[in-house]
Amino acid sequence: MTEENVILVNQKDEQIGLMPKLEAHEKALLHRAFSVFILNNKNEIMLQQRAHHKYHSPLLWTNTCCSHQREGESNIDAGSRRLFEEMGFKAELKELFHFIYKAPFDNGLTEHELDHVMIGYYNGEPNINPDEVEDWKWMSIEDVKADIEKQPEIYTVWFKIIFDEFDHYLEDHKL
Repeated sequence: MTEENVILVNQKDEQIGLMPKLEAHEKALLHRAFSVFILNNKNEIMLQQRAHHKYHSPLLWTNTCCSHQREGESNIDAGSRRLFEEMGFKAELKELFHFIYKAPFDNGLTEHELDHVMIGYYNGEPNINPDEVEDWKWMSIEDVKADIEKQPEIYTVWFKIIFDEFDHYLEDHKL
């Protein structure tokens, strides 16, 4: 299987090239990404624990799913594809906002992403893909905030950044 390319972008989210995912993370180049937050009717977020064999951030908790768009793929199509690949269900997604962040990992890689944040609603149980996901759980937004404060080391670097942006967005907008 060949490594997937990421879409390199400028600050305006205009495509400026393609590059293998690992190389983009090694060079800390800005690329397009997305993050999906699935909520249930109790306003809880579905979190996933990354699989134990992932090359970075194994066994850390993060949002429902996140990944990178493929060339020519819309943000919503990419989010829907990856949600099904990782969590085994479909949900209607809506893009809320996007922002740029940069987050280094302990292994020398760096996430430098223009991240499109999406929301969807689902009340069932996922059918997780063990190649991607170790475990999952529902948590209230308030409990996530408190837990990140109490034990930040169990969450992915990017989730802490993205969750903060997501939480502020929810405070400013009634969905």
